[in-house]
Amino acid sequence: MNYINRRKRLICLTGSILLAACLCTGCGGPSYEMPYHVDYDVSSFNVVTRHETRTAVPFAAGLCVSASDVPSDTVDMSQAEAAGLFGLEDCQVLYAKNIHERLHPASLTKVMTALVALKYGQLNQNLTASDAVTITESGAVLCGLKRGDTMSLDQALRILLVYSANDVAMLIAENVGGSVERFVEMMNQEAVRLGATNTHFMNPHGLTESEHYTTVYDLYLIFNEAIKYETFNEIIHMSGYQTVYYDKNGKEKGFDKPTTNQFLKGEQQAPANVTVIGGKTGTTSAAGYCLMLFSRDANGSPFISIVLRAEGAAQLYSEMIDLLEEIHN
Repeated sequence: MNYINRRKRLICLTGSILLAACLCTGCGGPSYEMPYHVDYDVSSFNVVTRHETRTAVPFAAGLCVSASDVPSDTVDMSQAEAAGLFGLEDCQVLYAKNIHERLHPASLTKVMTALVALKYGQLNQNLTASDAVTITESGAVLCGLKRGDTMSLDQALRILLVYSANDVAMLIAENVGGSVERFVEMMNQEAVRLGATNTHFMNPHGLTESEHYTTVYDLYLIFNEAIKYETFNEIIHMSGYQTVYYDKNGKEKGFDKPTTNQFLKGEQQAPANVTVIGGKTGTTSAAGYCLMLFSRDANGSPFISIVLRAEGAAQLYSEMIDLLEEIHN
């Protein structure tokens, strides 16, 4: 037994001496004699298994990427601050103007609100309104919710995206996030996860706050994620929505409103080779007129198009049509 204990102490002592020697050798820091190359099996760029070597997938694989403007002689974007056209099938940026400029997004914010709600909520979840739904800002679009009103998350998402009701955005945020503040944190966390690093949300509806901003490119990233949800695609394609929800006493309250999207209402026509699946509108004095669309060409290829801060509604749709015409130019 004594022999075994002495042997253990000897091994520990020897290990300590070797460790000290390693730490003291080269006081200027450790040196490595082995040359480094990303193709080596030990490179962090490669994942080595018993049977194969696989290269790590870059973060932007499968995404459109552009660091600068992509102009076109056929697109007139003179009356908008920023715009982009993104081909999802081949990951091409077909047009870009100021796509990394931070701007107010107005109600395009609600796409992120819907995305977070779809990711963390349940469509059959019952939502109950608190005083948080009381919005007094002049001109704000409202469903007319009062404290104690109830509806499902499915109903709320349809009112949110079809009619763009700001009080419904607050209803969703408080019930899905536990509080509006926590839900906004979830929105910002999701933005970071998607790589939307020029985005910061302050609320779930898009009414103007100085530190509430995003970019055309970040909106593309957010919209590109949202259209992965079947329910989202169904809702943004609706030309209107009619439903019944309930007040605090269980009395029915009716809702019946058309979409805010002029393409879906038949007031604007997309180019002959393009079908507008749906999208989101947004307007405030700070953001100007904004529109984001999901469309397909005659072959079914998908595209996202975005116009921010147009000078008026007529200019917004005119410039969006110019953008859509670029799909097969």
